[in-house]
Amino acid sequence: MHNDTALFGTRLAPVQFSRLTKRGVILRLSMPQFVALGTALLTLVSALYTAGASGVAWTSPIWGPAALTAVIPIGGRKLVEWVPITTKWMLRAARGQLTYRRRIMRPRPVGTLALPGDAAALREWQDPESGAVMIHDPHEQTLTAIVSISHPAFALVDPGEQHRRVQGWGRVLAGACRSGRLARIQVSERTLPDSATGLAEWWEHHGTDDDSWAANTYRDLIERAGPAGERHATTISLALDLNAASRQVRANGGGMRGAAAVLRQEMTALSGALRTADLIVGGWITAPELATALRTAYDPAVGVELDRHPSVGRDLATAGPVAVTESWDRLRTDTAFHAVLWICEWPRSQVFPGFLAPLVFTNGVLRTLSLHYIPVRADQAARDLRKKKTELISDAHQRSRVGQIEDASATAEYGDVLQQEADLTAGHGVLRVTGLISVSAPTVDELDAAVATVEQAAIQASCEVRRLAGQQAQAFAAATLPLCRNV
Repeated sequence: MHNDTALFGTRLAPVQFSRLTKRGVILRLSMPQFVALGTALLTLVSALYTAGASGVAWTSPIWGPAALTAVIPIGGRKLVEWVPITTKWMLRAARGQLTYRRRIMRPRPVGTLALPGDAAALREWQDPESGAVMIHDPHEQTLTAIVSISHPAFALVDPGEQHRRVQGWGRVLAGACRSGRLARIQVSERTLPDSATGLAEWWEHHGTDDDSWAANTYRDLIERAGPAGERHATTISLALDLNAASRQVRANGGGMRGAAAVLRQEMTALSGALRTADLIVGGWITAPELATALRTAYDPAVGVELDRHPSVGRDLATAGPVAVTESWDRLRTDTAFHAVLWICEWPRSQVFPGFLAPLVFTNGVLRTLSLHYIPVRADQAARDLRKKKTELISDAHQRSRVGQIEDASATAEYGDVLQQEADLTAGHGVLRVTGLISVSAPTVDELDAAVATVEQAAIQASCEVRRLAGQQAQAFAAATLPLCRNV
């Protein structure tokens, strides 16, 4: 994302995102397309030289479908690109991995999270110094900590203050790139049903409970009050790359204690950067708080009761779901149906920093908006940009040789690479950003209506979203759980 106009006085400058890279092996063909078309062409030429026209006819069931699968689009992808996803889905279905039922008579190993799928290997680590819970992923070799934050209303401040906050958040991300030890940063913004506990707290501190008729009536109304609206909760998850930080981990004693010491250094740096950006750091998430977050992710209906009774549902050993059933385009957990949308295109035109407001302030929809930032070291980013420039120039030369007309999208993509290179030279960081939106509802019909509402809000935010297929369980863990999961 880069500035396209200068800031005059307190005027807020619009910004523009880089386009989604659509390069391929050759002539903008992806590897599956290249393999399918290569197979079709090799079969056709071999049959033509060995058996002539009759051989071409006999081998048409081979080269014909191969060529068609490479060019026919379905759901935003070529048919051949669906083959790996469909194959993996069929294998999981044959192995019975699309359903999960908790074995209540068989307790889980101590220290592991009660989560389904590949998240079952996650382990908790209680940091004695910070009091935070850290989640260790032995497969990805990461250690994650979560901080809750709050922030004043961005849309209500003047343009000058908005610009200052945007610059502050940019410095937070730039610091993550310079660290070189962070694997991922996840920003999650959730909508939760309001349990009306604010009314009870107000009555407890300001009410006059004199046992009069008015006081008793008011107290009864507060006790019977259901969710009156929605509340928003924002967290930032920090994943330490244990492989990249192996030297620092050994210097701090090795093992989980050494990894926790290194992660605490990153936590301290992030907390200071967030305060500089005028974000209110609410504290690093403890094990009971994480248990509540995981429980309400899989069981949204119990969120109100957990909010009213803070002593219940605070154990990580029982925070996971009781049952999960994955379908092709949705996921069903304890009391809700879920669907995950992928932000496949960010705004192509110039937008102001508050462009996600339609998605953030969608009323009547339980959803989680997660932004995954993968920091790229400056040297690696420079190599990647040089490689992209070379590939784009080579593709343009190849298209000119075969007589293809140069289109505007290729020119715009080359301009994005040049702008990223200029930003990197100026000291800014390069991050790979992925946006996921998880939508939840009690029934399938309400889920479809909520998804349609979110899709309309995405259009208003100048974004394009797609409903993921064959990947809902893994995408749900990445979008809803603040654990820096990968898709």
